[in-house]
Amino acid sequence: MTIQALPDVNHEGEKFRSSSSLVYKSKLLRTNGQSVESQDIERLSLPNQDDTLDSTTFQAPVSEYSSPFLLPNAPSFFQESLVVSIIMLAQLLARAGLSQAIAPITYIGATFNTTSPSDTLWFPSAFSLTAGTFILVAGRIGDIIGHKVLFLYGLVWYALWSMLAGISAVPHNPSVVFFDFCRAMQGVAAAVLTPTGLAILGSMYKPGPRKAKAFSIFGAATPNGIVLGALFGSLLAQRTWWPWAYWVLAIMCVVLATVSWWALPDFQNIKQRKIRANREEGEAQANRGSEMGEKSFDWWGSLTGVVGLTLFNVAWNQAPSEGWQTPYIIVLLILGVIFIAAFIFVEKRASQPLIAIGSMSAEALYVLGCVALGWGNFGVWVYYLWEFLLRLREATPLNVTAQCVPGTVSGLGAAMMTGFLLSHVKKSYIMVASMLAFCIGNILAATMSVDETYWRQTFWSVLIMPFDMDLSFPTATLLMSNLLPHGQQGIAASTIAATVNYSMSLGLGVAGTVEAQVKHGDLLKGFRGGWYTAIGMSGCGVFLAIVHCVVEWRKSGKIPSEDGTDAGGRQ
Repeated sequence: MTIQALPDVNHEGEKFRSSSSLVYKSKLLRTNGQSVESQDIERLSLPNQDDTLDSTTFQAPVSEYSSPFLLPNAPSFFQESLVVSIIMLAQLLARAGLSQAIAPITYIGATFNTTSPSDTLWFPSAFSLTAGTFILVAGRIGDIIGHKVLFLYGLVWYALWSMLAGISAVPHNPSVVFFDFCRAMQGVAAAVLTPTGLAILGSMYKPGPRKAKAFSIFGAATPNGIVLGALFGSLLAQRTWWPWAYWVLAIMCVVLATVSWWALPDFQNIKQRKIRANREEGEAQANRGSEMGEKSFDWWGSLTGVVGLTLFNVAWNQAPSEGWQTPYIIVLLILGVIFIAAFIFVEKRASQPLIAIGSMSAEALYVLGCVALGWGNFGVWVYYLWEFLLRLREATPLNVTAQCVPGTVSGLGAAMMTGFLLSHVKKSYIMVASMLAFCIGNILAATMSVDETYWRQTFWSVLIMPFDMDLSFPTATLLMSNLLPHGQQGIAASTIAATVNYSMSLGLGVAGTVEAQVKHGDLLKGFRGGWYTAIGMSGCGVFLAIVHCVVEWRKSGKIPSEDGTDAGGRQ
C-alpha cells in the first residue's frame, strides 16, 4: 500500500488557491460551532508550493481542499487506521522500554548485585538520557534521508540492543556496565522512533480536528506503554527470568518493522519526484540549491549538542551515588555547560539548525518550558512510586503493575478528551490543567504513609497522572508541528520529544541528589525528598502556564494594560 502526498497546484491555479483558501477557512470557522484560536486561523491556509511534495496534475480541487489529508487521494479508514496504529505501537514500545527496567528493578539489581536506589537509578536514566539527547539529531536525519527509512532503522536497532540487554545477564558473568550501555542504546532507538513517527503524522494531515485526534491517539500510547512494559517485565521476572522481557520486545520490534515497511507512506520518494519534475521545467539550478540545503547536516551543532547534554546529564545522575564533592563530577558539569553554550552559539548561526533557536517564538518557548518542568517531575513520580511500593509496602512487581492499571483507563479517557479540547479550548488553558495534574499527583504521592490503604491516595495519584501526560504532550506536539513548515516536521517533533525524554532523565538526577542528601538511612524520608523536588518542578510549571494565560488575556484586551487601555486602545 503506497500513500502519496498532496500534489501541488500549477501556476495557472494560483488565483484558485487564494480564493479556495479563504473558503476553506470560513468553512472551518462555521463547522459544528467550534472555536478556533486566532493564531490557528492563519495556519489553516492551504499549503504553498514549498510545502507540497508532488507536481502532478491538479484534479478535483474542491474535494481535495475539503479533505483533512495532505494526500492526493484520501486514504480509506483502514489505511488511515493502520498508519496511525503503527506509529502509536512504536511509541508504545518506546515507553515500554523505559518501564521494563523499573518494574522488575529489584530482580535486575539482584542479578548485578546492585540494590541501592542511587545505583539502580541508571537503569531508567540511561534510557532517557540517550532518548532525549539523540532525538535532536534523529529529527534532522529524518528530514534528510526520509522519516520512513529512519523509522525502520530505529525498529531494527531497538530489536538488536533489546536482545543484547537480555544477554548481559548471562549466568556466571553478568555485567551491569554492559547492561547500562545496552539501555543507553535502546534509548537511541526511542530517540529515532518518536520524532519520525510524529513527522509522518504531521506530513499526513492538515491542521485541524482530525490531526488533533491523531496526535491525541499518539499521546495515549505513553501511559499505556509504561503499564504494558511494567506488566510484561514483572510477569516474566516473577514467572521465568527478567531478560525474557527484553527478548520479547526484540521480537515485537522485528514484526512491527516488517509491517511498517509495507504500510507506511514514503514522503521522501515523492519529494524527489517533485524535484525531477521541476528540473524538466527548467528549474534545475534553483532546485539543486534547494536540495543541497535540505541535504546539509549541522555537524557542529550535533557534536556540541550531544556532548554537552550528555555530560551535563551524566554529572547530575552520577552525583547521587558518587557525591558532588567528587572532582570528576564537577568537571563533567562544567564541560557540559560549556558545550551547551557552544551549541546555542552554533545553532543561532547554522543554515540548517537542529533546533531553530533564532526563530523560536515566545509561544514555543512557553510550551518547551512547561513540557520540561512537567515531564521532569513525571519521571521522578513514577520511579519513586515503584520504589515506595516495592521496598516499603513490599508488594511484588506484578502487584504494583496491577495497582497502576487504572492509569491506562484514565489515559484512554484523557486521550479522547484531549482531541475534543484541542479544537474547543485555548491551548494555554489546557497546559494549565496539565501542570495542575502533575502537581496534584505528586502531592498525593509525597503525603502517602506506608500503612494506609491503596484506595486512599495511591489510587487517585495513579488515576490523575495520565491526564497530565495526555494533555501536555499532544498539545505541545501539535502546536510545534503547526508552527514549523512541512519540510521541518522532523525538527518540530524532535524538539518536543527531546524535551520530554531529556527532562525525565535530568529530573531523576536532581531528585536523586535531594534523596541522597536528606534520607540519612531512612528510605521513606529519601523518597519523599524526591517527590518534594517533583512538586517544586510542577509548581514552577503551573506558575509559568498561568503567566502565559495572563499575557494572552492582556493581548486579547481582557486585562487592561498599565496605562488603563485594553488591546484596542480603549480606556
